[in-house]
Amino acid sequence: MNAMQPTRIRLLVAIAVISAAVGWGLVQIVDSWAGRLVAVPWLAAGSLWLVAGSVAYWAWSTKPRLSGQPGTRPMDPIVAARSAALAMAASRIGALVFGLYGGIAVAMIGYLATASGVRTFWASVVASVGALALAAAALWLEHICRLPADPGDPPPGTSGQ
Repeated sequence: MNAMQPTRIRLLVAIAVISAAVGWGLVQIVDSWAGRLVAVPWLAAGSLWLVAGSVAYWAWSTKPRLSGQPGTRPMDPIVAARSAALAMAASRIGALVFGLYGGIAVAMIGYLATASGVRTFWASVVASVGALALAAAALWLEHICRLPADPGDPPPGTSGQ
């Protein structure tokens, strides 16, 4: 039976690098074709920070329930599994959005002489840091939801025969 594998940091880095190239290219294409800058709304940054805070709160409130601390209601195993799946998806989305807005921010460095360039630069920086916070909170939640290794199970990567 194949178990879910933990998220690898190199996967998230690869996603971020590829989407950063897309974000940088998007700024170049919009500027050359439309003669204007890509607009990054501040609402995007606020939304990312709100989702990152929500995932971090979910991780913080899940930890005592999964560890069986006194005074907490145990978590249903299906909720823990769904939380782990949510965490895996959120870490990948966080990496993707971090790279996209990070690429836009890097491309905006050449436009800091204009008010629009400054606005877009700072909105994309705040959004990319919010996306990074989302990925970090998601990795924390995934770590909390990880099952302890069963002593009878073979080590990962072996066939068990």
